[in-house]
Amino acid sequence: MLDDTRLLAACRDRDMGALFRLLNHRGISTRKIAAAVDITQGRLYDYMNGKSRVEKLTMFEQIADAFHIPGHLLGLARRSWEPTLEGTPRQQPQSPPDGDDLAAIEAFRLADRQTGGGHLYGAVVRHLRERVAPRLVDTGSGPQVFAAAAALTEMAGWMAHDSGQDDRALKHFVRALPLARISGDLSLAAQVAASSSHLALQTGDATEALRWARTGIDLAGEAPRIPALSARLHTMQARAFAAAAQHGPAARALEHAHRALDAPSDSEHLWLSPFDAAALASESALIWRDLGRYDEALAHAENAVRLREEGRARSLALSRITLLGIHLQRKELDAAVAVGQDLLTTSPTLSSVRVVRQLDHLGQMMDPHKKYGPVREYLVRFDGVRKARMLLLADILTRGTIA
Repeated sequence: MLDDTRLLAACRDRDMGALFRLLNHRGISTRKIAAAVDITQGRLYDYMNGKSRVEKLTMFEQIADAFHIPGHLLGLARRSWEPTLEGTPRQQPQSPPDGDDLAAIEAFRLADRQTGGGHLYGAVVRHLRERVAPRLVDTGSGPQVFAAAAALTEMAGWMAHDSGQDDRALKHFVRALPLARISGDLSLAAQVAASSSHLALQTGDATEALRWARTGIDLAGEAPRIPALSARLHTMQARAFAAAAQHGPAARALEHAHRALDAPSDSEHLWLSPFDAAALASESALIWRDLGRYDEALAHAENAVRLREEGRARSLALSRITLLGIHLQRKELDAAVAVGQDLLTTSPTLSSVRVVRQLDHLGQMMDPHKKYGPVREYLVRFDGVRKARMLLLADILTRGTIA
């Protein structure tokens, strides 16, 4: 059957339901198939009928070993029973160990927090091309390289989003999800779903944002419990409900997020981006703002600014932008100007188109109040700082596409 193009396609797509159907058509009973991979016949029928899909790495390994499917066809390392050429030692992976991939991700993540993703995007894409992509076709690499590819591809998506290139960000997220699935890391796949939900919110599609949040919650439910990931997913769900003006569901989802963040963890996951109390406070402020509950929004926004350390330049800037906007909604002009003065001190090396665009929106919100002297004086200073930032971002805003 290894010459059967249908089997090869099923393996390539990791469609184990199609593989089971092919085996059954070749005369292997469903009872024997289920026994071989240690599942019930009911679960087998769900796979064969397309009601569910195999997701876990251990299940793919069981299938490969039970039916002697070479590991590389399913994105796995060489199986122990696979033959090697006489007298030829089995090829060892030439890739760096996991720690090197994790070190690269952490280095990019640290730089991104401090300077924004605009000037880092090209470096991450080059790293993917030159250091990661060649290992995806190396049968000795094992599933961890797909996890590294997924994490870095998702990171590239965020950096594209930070550069104002949302179409390209979407393409990266779309690519990252199957890579995470192939690695068997459902927690990483759930994080990609959370990122896709965030992007949908930014482009004004609350329905799509809710769909992605629910997908992520389902994926995370099949993986070890990671409080920060669960909190992030429920927060995205709450934001989608808030964007659709669904007050009750938004409040309940946000409560789930707060409870999730305080829950004990089953395991540590180094591939995942952190989601902490400051991030939850920042997102909570946006949720209550969208629901028109400005007192609650103000409390969370102030807490987000207080919790966010100075080393996180972009997060701090975004939190202050949210806080300033809430003060404007509450007609607290002096408080808004005070926060605005802090915003003008944001690191001039922060290469974030996203931050600049939100600052522009704030400027438009303040413009109707320019008859008030402190606001008028602030807008003059604001305009000068904005022009300087636009000059620094000119290469990002005019840069041609990077394949």
